[in-house]
Amino acid sequence: MRTVDPAKHEARRRQILAAATRCFARKGFGQTRTADICAEAGMSSGNLFHYFESKHAIFAAIVEQDGIETDALFAELSTMDPWAALTAFFDLLVDLADDEYAKLALEISAEANRDERIAELVTANDRTLRAGLAALVERATAAGRIEPGVDADTAATWLTVLVDGLFNRVAVDPSFAPKRERETLRQVVARVLQAN
Repeated sequence: MRTVDPAKHEARRRQILAAATRCFARKGFGQTRTADICAEAGMSSGNLFHYFESKHAIFAAIVEQDGIETDALFAELSTMDPWAALTAFFDLLVDLADDEYAKLALEISAEANRDERIAELVTANDRTLRAGLAALVERATAAGRIEPGVDADTAATWLTVLVDGLFNRVAVDPSFAPKRERETLRQVVARVLQAN
């Protein structure tokens, strides 16, 4: 029996997820075939099914990975000055907000309305995002950077509305350039939070 090198296995798995991400962003979940993912990843379908049992499993793994990365990001941001961390969070979103990522985000939202498992993963990811933002808002309030009385959970919900709106705008408006709007986004965040 052949032994599996865990590092190579994980690298190959990530290669498949990256290829699938590009395919789903380009064609959507419904129109993407496993053959498209195989071609993008440069592998046979037999090899692909060694890592994932179905296209649905690949899509779910992409959503799950997003949650893991969000959790890791907030763990890192929790070590920073809270206002700097909030700024860094939105700066990262601006840097991520390209056409591919935005279209994938919309595709995930659409699929969550059709698929219970994807909906569960999206809901869990949303809880992670809002909890991370609420914790930063609470810390920024305690540090005197946000006026007292701002409810952290409500503020986190409105900040996620900004996140959703950013990706939606990128997906539907090719002329919108988030990097050019970075300073405006910072000002909007400061106003939402009534920051000092």
